[in-house]
Amino acid sequence: MARIYIALVDTPGIFAYLIRRFLKQKYIHVVISMDAELEEAYSFGRRNPFIPVIAGFEKENKRKILRAFPTADYMICEMECTGRQKEQIRQTLEQDMRDRFHYHYAVLGLPFILCGRPFYQKNHYTCSSYIARLLSENGIQVSEKHFSLVTPRDFYEYPDKQVLFEGALEEIVHPEESWKLRKPEAVYEY
Repeated sequence: MARIYIALVDTPGIFAYLIRRFLKQKYIHVVISMDAELEEAYSFGRRNPFIPVIAGFEKENKRKILRAFPTADYMICEMECTGRQKEQIRQTLEQDMRDRFHYHYAVLGLPFILCGRPFYQKNHYTCSSYIARLLSENGIQVSEKHFSLVTPRDFYEYPDKQVLFEGALEEIVHPEESWKLRKPEAVYEY
């Protein structure tokens, strides 16, 4: 068996606040990664973490995100898949990254999510709908809903995942410094 990784993200900001209120949960953004350290991670979101207006498909840069959102929290989950599924997902992500400027954030789809009505505009996705469609096309069904209605809550509630990490993004980006911050003041040798 192979594994893919889903990161559920909590970042500050007015848009995040509104989504958080609607979903009634902490984590409001979803990222897909080929590794648990989020070195090869992708999502639909801000093209630049510092600029909330321009959004689309991007490769995540966790260090840049940490600079923009020093208090961001992450939950990293592992999902089992076959080696073939993982490779097909990787190939799609790489192709979509090459074509990333043809993909856009599904702003028009947001009211339809509120109403529970499927809506798809070609090459327009939310973070959750893109990943739900990608996984579904590769035999991994996160929800019975139409992919356009999938929200971060569906990933949060997905039973076939294992939580590997939950905490501050700082701990992922600088694990050695996080360890130093948390080590006891006195170390006793026996």
